[in-house]
Amino acid sequence: MLVKINDKYQWTKHSIYKMRYYGLSQQRIKRIIRHPARIEEAIVSNMIAVMCPDKNKEIWAMYVLTKSNVKSQMSKVKVITAWRYPGKSSARNPIPQEILDEIKSIV
Repeated sequence: MLVKINDKYQWTKHSIYKMRYYGLSQQRIKRIIRHPARIEEAIVSNMIAVMCPDKNKEIWAMYVLTKSNVKSQMSKVKVITAWRYPGKSSARNPIPQEILDEIKSIV
């Protein structure tokens, strides 16, 4: 269930709902995806969770990279959800550096 699609990002209805609930903009989530303070493997397999601190809270986004059907187009970032965490979370499963490099080349 995708609502908005642009050149590089796809937004699910759930992500739009959560961004509205937490008062987050699409630009803020894009910035967190492009320049995260921490990157981890998400709870859901094959997904990525990124975080940036905000005062005494953390803002998280969860996304997956999708391959487009047209070979001339690049991969897209499908934003699954976003949320504010009320405090400081502990680090969990870091993603290997070679995968991070590949993600940065796409984002």
